[in-house]
Amino acid sequence: MQFSKMFVLNMGMLITIAYLASVFYKYIVIRASSQVKQICSVLVLIFAGWISTVFGFQLNDEVVFDLRYVPLIVAVLSYRQPYSVMIIGVGIGISRLTFGISDATVAAVINMSLLGLLCAGLNIWMRRSSYRLIVKGIIVTLIVNVVNSVNIALVGVIPTAYFFSHIMPYTLPTGIALSLIFAFILRDFQNEQNRILLIQSTNRLLSVQKEELQKAQIVLEERAKQLTIASQYKSEFLANMSHELRTPLNSVINFAQMIGENADTMDQDEIVRFAGMIDQSGQELLRLINDILDLSKVEAGRLDIVLEDISLSQLIEDAMNHFGLVADKKGIELVLEKQKGLPDTLWSDPQRVQQILRNLMSNAIKFTPKGKVTLTVSTQQTKQADMVSQWLVFSVQDTGIGIPKDKHHSIFEAFQQADGSISRKFGGTGLGLSISRDLARLLGGSIELESAEHKGSIFRLRLPLTVKK
Repeated sequence: MQFSKMFVLNMGMLITIAYLASVFYKYIVIRASSQVKQICSVLVLIFAGWISTVFGFQLNDEVVFDLRYVPLIVAVLSYRQPYSVMIIGVGIGISRLTFGISDATVAAVINMSLLGLLCAGLNIWMRRSSYRLIVKGIIVTLIVNVVNSVNIALVGVIPTAYFFSHIMPYTLPTGIALSLIFAFILRDFQNEQNRILLIQSTNRLLSVQKEELQKAQIVLEERAKQLTIASQYKSEFLANMSHELRTPLNSVINFAQMIGENADTMDQDEIVRFAGMIDQSGQELLRLINDILDLSKVEAGRLDIVLEDISLSQLIEDAMNHFGLVADKKGIELVLEKQKGLPDTLWSDPQRVQQILRNLMSNAIKFTPKGKVTLTVSTQQTKQADMVSQWLVFSVQDTGIGIPKDKHHSIFEAFQQADGSISRKFGGTGLGLSISRDLARLLGGSIELESAEHKGSIFRLRLPLTVKK
């Protein structure tokens, strides 16, 4: 009965160590690397084997019976590396030497080393076997207990006959029963730990998903806001377009009807004047339609760019002549400033460069009630990494109504303007700057804006000249 009592005491100590190890793992080792966790678990199992010896049943001054091999069973069931199992067996055996060196302690080292080698083999078999885990656990427990008893009988200091007749009938069944109980307790403990880890992992995942959902909700709300704004802008655009298209179209129809109904009574000068008005209205209508077509071509990537040498002086002269009369009629001063050292030609698409300049200068004159509009032509050099780039810069500066700083980006978007009522007041589709920005990008350049409300605006068109390495 003394064997059974001491074995139960051993089992209590092992359970206590297992609980303390779980606390140590949960609060200290859990954030460590996998290698550190592995080393700590090996040391804990060796310590558990040593504690079993400390609280074992001492048959005499040298011989101690205990459950020091139970940590080996735990290692077989828990580890994936057979070498770790072998280290635990040898480590538990060597720990027996802390009680002194004698024939019994040497026999204990040999016994645990042999058990460590056996358990390493059982570990390999467990990972390859298709049996259920509970069946494999029972088999491992039986084999380890039987081999431990045989080893004690063969290499121990107790006479073999005496061991088989007086000791093994108590130690073997008690050891098997307690080993199985501890294995099941350990298995339940591992399942609980796995559930806790799974819950923690799920909570972390849910927390991450919650953050992602919140971010997605913010993005969706922002997109919904943008869609609402875009819908508002498009509604304003359609209203403006309806007005802009109807005005020249009505003029064409009305003047044509007047000529048709009164051709017999009208003199030649009146017919010529009406024809000029029809032509002017038709040109305005054509310009509006071209703006819409250009925007759709740019968005579809179907706008062709034809590069050729452009006479810079001719380009500037055409721009000034085109708007000279309009500026004089409105009472606005139109000024040209040219920097020294300008190139004679520009390699670009003449039609698109003229289109951009006309959009910028048309807007400058349109939104300048009084004052002046200045076209400045200069060169600029920029350096990025090991590249030095040369640019030709067209600056269109006006003394008009200006643009609020928070609207600097939106006025370059299709269907958007600094003020939705602008088109109704000044006319136009609101597509000019959007088209000009996209055309500038296609030509390898850019458009920059510098403006403040009631202080006028400066639009700078930058086009590439040459690139030097």
